[in-house]
Amino acid sequence: MTRKLRWVWIAPGFLAALALSSGTAGAADKTKVDQATKRVERGAKQIGQGQVGLGFREMFAGIGHTVVEGAKFSGENIKEFFTGQK
Repeated sequence: MTRKLRWVWIAPGFLAALALSSGTAGAADKTKVDQATKRVERGAKQIGQGQVGLGFREMFAGIGHTVVEGAKFSGENIKEFFTGQK
């Protein structure tokens, strides 16, 4: 496995593990984060099935959405933690 190809699998795996291990601090809605994470998984599966172009597009769009939605989700959790409000 080449170094470039290895990073194609490591980066999404790291982001997915980070998203799953963050743990929820309150009742914030994380369905958008889960949907974005599933989009990354779908893209990776498409790459594995030989649909490289479509798979990369889906995977990297999913990574972007995961980062954005994860930041929103984390912000809400931090807000809840410090203020005790939703």
